Amino acid sequence: MQLDRSQTREVRDYVLTGLFIFLAIAMLVSRHEGGLHNLRTASVVVMSYVEQPLSQARIYREALQTNEELRRQNVQLMDELSRLRSAQQQNEELRRLLDFPDPDDPDLHPVRIVSKTLTGLNNGLTVDAGERHGIQVGMPVVSPDGFVGTVMVTSRNYSQVLPFQNPMFRISARVQGIRAYGVVSWEGSRFDELVMDYVPQTTQVEEGSVIETSGATDQFPAYIPIGEVVRTEQQEGRDTQRIYIQPFVSLNEIAEAFVMKYTGKPEVDSLLMEYQIQFQ
Repeated sequence: MQLDRSQTREVRDYVLTGLFIFLAIAMLVSRHEGGLHNLRTASVVVMSYVEQPLSQARIYREALQTNEELRRQNVQLMDELSRLRSAQQQNEELRRLLDFPDPDDPDLHPVRIVSKTLTGLNNGLTVDAGERHGIQVGMPVVSPDGFVGTVMVTSRNYSQVLPFQNPMFRISARVQGIRAYGVVSWEGSRFDELVMDYVPQTTQVEEGSVIETSGATDQFPAYIPIGEVVRTEQQEGRDTQRIYIQPFVSLNEIAEAFVMKYTGKPEVDSLLMEYQIQFQ
């Protein structure tokens, strides 16, 4: 069997063509090595431009993750700082309570204020001590800053306190140093102000003077600070003046206090009762 000459010639042409192409590419590469180097350089530059926005996107994503972590840590630190400030404030208050001076009657029972009603006229405080702790109706409640109120109702373990910010509140008081006596009460219009009535107009009361309990009625012991004078007003048609007082104690902020186990002198109370009977 003989091969067709035309088929042999076609195979030979294919082989020679492939060989010539290979030699041409080899010569091209060997003679244009600098051009290929430039091509490589250009490709690197192009890839750098393509990679730059991708790199920025990766950096932005990492920045978002870092920012989220920092925000979480910031919230935790703020919560911890708030707890530390609260603990510091409580610690300072407890230190002041421990240093509270009372030379006349050292029998003080420390209490915590567990409930407050300071939203209107019928204001009140609830403390965590009652009959089981020797607390009785009428005992004064004080803090290191001054007068707070008086015990009105007691149960076995708790007591209800009538604070000075209540229309029912009345206390005999005097201007410290000049023996000007009057009655302190709350008008109900301002939570940062008390009034003192029945002080004669002839008595000069200076701004900044301290108002304290007088002890005149034996309901409360004397010398408990109440507040300081902010201004005075002459009352038309009367020979007395009205004194406006800023209380030393902030009922919104107070958390601890003392119940002063003071019930007055029974002999004085009995004498006053007999005196009142004479006019009935």
